Amino acid sequence: MYSILMLAMTKRKPGRFSASKAVKANARERVGQPKPARVVQSEPRTGRQAKHKPTLEETLRQEE
Repeated sequence: MYSILMLAMTKRKPGRFSASKAVKANARERVGQPKPARVVQSEPRTGRQAKHKPTLEETLRQEE
């Protein structure tokens, strides 16, 4: 049974070379892993008002 599984399995192809990944891996070996980034807590943006600035007409109506 074991020999049948070994014959059925194929060898993996090596992945395509990426220069950026190689440079990053080299830097990690020399310097070490970068520190994890902190998540900055901010107000949740919800709705249309958070996405768009108020128009000139809306600001004039609020001032009156």
